[in-house]
Amino acid sequence: MQFFEYMLAAFWQVAILAVMVGVGYACDKFGLFTEKTAKACNDLLFYIITPAVIINSFLNVEFTKENGLSYLLFFGIIAAFHLLGILVTKPLFRGAGEHRSIYQYATMFGNMGYMGLPLAKAVAGDIGVFYCSAAVVVFNIFAFTYGIRLMDKESGKMQLKKLLINPGTIGIVIGLPLFLLNVKLPAVFATPIASLGSMNTPLAMLMFGTYLANTDLPAMFRQKENYGVALIKLVVLPLVAILALRLCGVQGPMLVTAAVCCGAPTANNTAMFAAKYGRDTGVASKVGGLVSILSIITLSACIALADTIG
Repeated sequence: MQFFEYMLAAFWQVAILAVMVGVGYACDKFGLFTEKTAKACNDLLFYIITPAVIINSFLNVEFTKENGLSYLLFFGIIAAFHLLGILVTKPLFRGAGEHRSIYQYATMFGNMGYMGLPLAKAVAGDIGVFYCSAAVVVFNIFAFTYGIRLMDKESGKMQLKKLLINPGTIGIVIGLPLFLLNVKLPAVFATPIASLGSMNTPLAMLMFGTYLANTDLPAMFRQKENYGVALIKLVVLPLVAILALRLCGVQGPMLVTAAVCCGAPTANNTAMFAAKYGRDTGVASKVGGLVSILSIITLSACIALADTIG
């Protein structure tokens, strides 16, 4: 697949997101689904829909020794990438005041679910989706532990209760044994889980749109921190990851899928976490919007690089 095909695939994923965000924006302007209503939906998204996404990702993979080892390897790769993100972002954005945590979160956490899964399918086939599902699990582990620590104003340090009891770990505690034991749930349970999980991106994007409707959109392009986030999130971190993985012998579909996951733009849930933990949803929405736009070019380049050297 050539560079422009990668770019087109990334463009369509961003375009689909943009349409859903636009619907949310219009709904807020017409009073059909406002920012106040969106914030009231946060707990639904966090405590019901997010665990369903994680559980469903496990249910869609059949466990064998070979793919189990591959899954663990990719799991470790993405975990190492998140640890790298923690080290890189920790000293950054000191001049951003109370918004520092938002920029750090936006720099570290990528859209591995909605952007990652379909792009992995497009560039690496079913094996790409298999690897990317491991990345989604890792993302949720870090998002609901370190991510909460960053965004929660009341949490200055990691709290054991929040580490153990949160939507991410609950989903893993339920889904991982099902995966390891090759359990196939009856349709009466599997279908509702899949349906609830499928609500994740549409609801998140509608909520995102309401936040944008209440912000100064031109400021998205004026805020210098947004470009700092984009540079590190879309260029520095993925380049380091791709080159390091290739030097370690990773190649083929695994390297290409890693490029998709590591080069993905800012996570959808940045604005959701901002709303949940009392941060500025406007700042979160603007940085997410700009990084997603720029990722059309950078993500394509990351995939092309991984495909060329792998």
